[in-house]
Amino acid sequence: MLKELIIASHNQGKIKEFRDMLSPFGVKVYSALELSLPDVEETGTTFKENAALKAETLSSLSGKPCLADDSGLCVNALGGRPGVYSARYAPNRNFDIAMSNLIDELKQSGNPDWSAYFSCVLAIKEPGVPTRFYEGRIDGHIIANRRGDHGFGFDPIFVPQGFDQTFAEMSQQEKSGISHRGKAVAAFLQKEFNAKTF
Repeated sequence: MLKELIIASHNQGKIKEFRDMLSPFGVKVYSALELSLPDVEETGTTFKENAALKAETLSSLSGKPCLADDSGLCVNALGGRPGVYSARYAPNRNFDIAMSNLIDELKQSGNPDWSAYFSCVLAIKEPGVPTRFYEGRIDGHIIANRRGDHGFGFDPIFVPQGFDQTFAEMSQQEKSGISHRGKAVAAFLQKEFNAKTF
């Protein structure tokens, strides 16, 4: 069982989420930032490729187990875009602009189908062991007017299937219970730590 783990991220919010998630299992969590490890450029064309690239690079550099994730929003009317380029779709990480651009693109497409899904892939790499993957997905649709003050990214314009609220109108606990990242994390914890819930 894992005793220590590097999170391949410089994002303090994400690092805190993983620390909180793994603390019940006695795992010592380090961030790439704490260990002065680099941000790995996402050159893959799929979420799986990018997650693997980050986990494998930092595990190789540190000699320790490493966990990385890649996720994004895939809009069916836009051929699956922004997909792996979701973060880069937002200039200087400005998701206000990204959401406006996405809505404009959908309106200009003339396609009434605004269905979409969020996808997340976790990759864990231990030295000398093949990379393992855990995936999560949540289907839903895009709305034209933003709602809610929670969450981040495209959350204010994404309504998950079977719900009336956007991700940004849900509490973190509600969102984590159904989200793409929540599902991937639950699969990871179940397999790696025999955990039933998180």
